[in-house]
Amino acid sequence: MTGVLLTKDTGKIVGPVAWLLGHVMNGIFNVLNAIGIPNIGLAIIIFTIVIYLCLLPLTYKQQKFSKLQAKMSPELKAIQDKYKGKKDNDSMLAMQAETKELYAKYGVSQTGSCLQLIIQMPILFALYRVINNIPAYVTIVRNAFYPLVEELRNTDGAADFIQTLKSASQFSSRFTNEQFTSGNVEFVENTYIDILNKTSTSDWANISEHFTGLTSSIDKTHTALNQFNSFIGLNIGDSPMYMIQTAFANKQFLLLVGGVLVPVLAAFTQWVNVKLMPQNTDPNAKIDPNDPTAQMQQSMKTMNLMMPLMSAFFCLSLPAGMGIYWIAGAVIRSIQQIVINKHIDKTDIDAEIAKNTEKYKKKMEKMKSSPQMNMYANMATRNISTIAKNSTIETTEDVEEKVAKSREIYEKNNIRKDSLLAKANMVKDYNENYTKE
Repeated sequence: MTGVLLTKDTGKIVGPVAWLLGHVMNGIFNVLNAIGIPNIGLAIIIFTIVIYLCLLPLTYKQQKFSKLQAKMSPELKAIQDKYKGKKDNDSMLAMQAETKELYAKYGVSQTGSCLQLIIQMPILFALYRVINNIPAYVTIVRNAFYPLVEELRNTDGAADFIQTLKSASQFSSRFTNEQFTSGNVEFVENTYIDILNKTSTSDWANISEHFTGLTSSIDKTHTALNQFNSFIGLNIGDSPMYMIQTAFANKQFLLLVGGVLVPVLAAFTQWVNVKLMPQNTDPNAKIDPNDPTAQMQQSMKTMNLMMPLMSAFFCLSLPAGMGIYWIAGAVIRSIQQIVINKHIDKTDIDAEIAKNTEKYKKKMEKMKSSPQMNMYANMATRNISTIAKNSTIETTEDVEEKVAKSREIYEKNNIRKDSLLAKANMVKDYNENYTKE
């Protein structure tokens, strides 16, 4: 797929994942086009549903951990309180052992949902990349920019004008790239497509006014993109801020409502999604300043409150298509969360604990009887036996007897007893007579 050469994929993991998801998005759009609905907004919603359904097993494990952690939180805090202030090695080892047993009792890992998040993060980043750069992955949308980009590439002064568009600001480094200055056909055309894909309606009007000789290609491309981007009466290629400004300028009430609804719904659906997530602590409980776990949970709570506001803020300036993706994603996650919560609430926790405890006991017994553990035990036994044979433990009576003999040797010498030399000789005699025994 040559379109992947548009906005550069960075990262050894995200790039290949985005390439794979791009094929999924391309297939969805081709199906919609075949049934006469070539709509990017609808494709984004279906695409988001498909990906989140694929992630459902990981999401379930992650949310199950959060739910169980909320139930085991009092027991975990009791262990922490039990060893609070104890820094000796024995106490630390005992605390680790009890904590490990508690996690095993509830059947969750001490690493929590980190593994699920690690697996999901590249997928979610790749999902964002595909949606933010549709022409790079959807062949039909990419082809809609031709023959316009070819004509712009062969038009004098086109590069200078294209750089003046607002959407070109994030691609400014492209114009000084060696591939652009040397006239690399694919690189130049991909640059124009990336910029035109994010161009607002007003900038399209400026392009038409500036390139009067390309009116036919400009109108054809703009019409095709409007058809692809039209969703419930909105052009999702425009940002909500642009919609609001245009609505005030032209007194278009419906456009104003649409421009306001996208960021508001993005924030609201994110807030609902956060509220449905299992909480590990009592929201009314006071935070212990000396408890790092409680402080971390409080930070997460603050972040969860900030996320909806951040979604609304970013939605204002980004194309409305990104807002639709955020709204669709939050709605799907909320539905998943309701289903998962009901399923976990119906689970017999006591039976689950008994099952996990028995499983943990069998695992420990298996480890004890494994060849590796026997080998380590035999090695440790041999080491202890060797040390016992080669070591002699002196009693207090033995030491006193040796000191008395050393004093006797010292007293036979004609040296002033309180002198430093006398004391040195005494130590020397002791070492020579007894340290080699």
